[in-house]
Amino acid sequence: MEVCNKCGLPMDLCVCQELEKEDSRIIVRLEMRRFRKPTTIIEGLASKSTDVSEIARKLKNTLACGGSGKGKLVILQGDHRDVLKAHLINLGFSETSIEVQ
Repeated sequence: MEVCNKCGLPMDLCVCQELEKEDSRIIVRLEMRRFRKPTTIIEGLASKSTDVSEIARKLKNTLACGGSGKGKLVILQGDHRDVLKAHLINLGFSETSIEVQ
């Protein structure tokens, strides 16, 4: 039986990942890149238990766009600010921790 290193509970009862998702402050913003291409940037996802590249893969499949997860950022091609908050809530992040600029 696996035990969480952080809280000491068994892995099936551990709530550390959910608590980290609720405590994170996520900022969704639009940035114009080369040749005036709109790019959606998601900041604040990086914690030790959050796999940024996995979140980027899920968002790219859902939104049917290109992009990548680099370091602490998720970069998506196109302007997806209006629908991204609902998709992040579906991934388990708290609605109050997501700020769309």
